[in-house]
Amino acid sequence: MIKVSREWATPLTIGVFVLMGVTGLLMFFHWDNSLQKTLHEWVGWGMVAAVVVHALANWLGFKRYFKPGPALWVMALFALVVAGSFVPWPGGAKKGPSTPGLALQAVSGAPIRLLAPLYGKTPEQARQALTAAGITLPDDEATLASALGKDRERLGVALKALAQGGAGAPR
Repeated sequence: MIKVSREWATPLTIGVFVLMGVTGLLMFFHWDNSLQKTLHEWVGWGMVAAVVVHALANWLGFKRYFKPGPALWVMALFALVVAGSFVPWPGGAKKGPSTPGLALQAVSGAPIRLLAPLYGKTPEQARQALTAAGITLPDDEATLASALGKDRERLGVALKALAQGGAGAPR
């Protein structure tokens, strides 16, 4: 059997836990970007590996938790939660985008002629603000979605450009 050192197994486990925790919280509050989501998904595999290595490094202490007692009950409870997660619950699965997602769809799908007044701008002023941010709309009927697709990061840039002051900003 391979001897696993606690000197690197525990710091490895702590490191991936911190990364998973931070990216998980960012995703929960929708403050993440695509890199953080990708990191979270892929480092999840690292978390699994780190926990296995940590358990091997601490095997003598680890196997004590499988004797009857509170620790075994806690692990059994989590095993039941995992098993329950495979059962389809009525009303449990969210269908469609979140409320903020619906709002972003509505904003990005609206013609600039309808969106501009929300920012206190004329359609021409809104298109100029977007052009200054590197986003070109050909006419007043064009939408942010037609120019940006599903790029949330660039949509944020567009909305920031529209919200910034200037000639058409509300007073």
